[in-house]
Amino acid sequence: MSAIEAQSARLALRKAEAAAALGLSDESFDKYVRGTLRVVRVGSLRLYPVAELERWLEENASAPLEGR
Repeated sequence: MSAIEAQSARLALRKAEAAAALGLSDESFDKYVRGTLRVVRVGSLRLYPVAELERWLEENASAPLEGR
């Protein structure tokens, strides 16, 4: 199993992993995404459910521009 397959099999990701999964820097994740996601708190650890990342993508996807 590759590292990508292993990561995609997980149900929740740490912040850096969630940002990387979306192709964003940690700073962009904080600025544009983090505040819109539900998070699972385990002590001081914050986990972002993969389903929340998928929901964010679906809600923020737009139709392609015509003529491109």
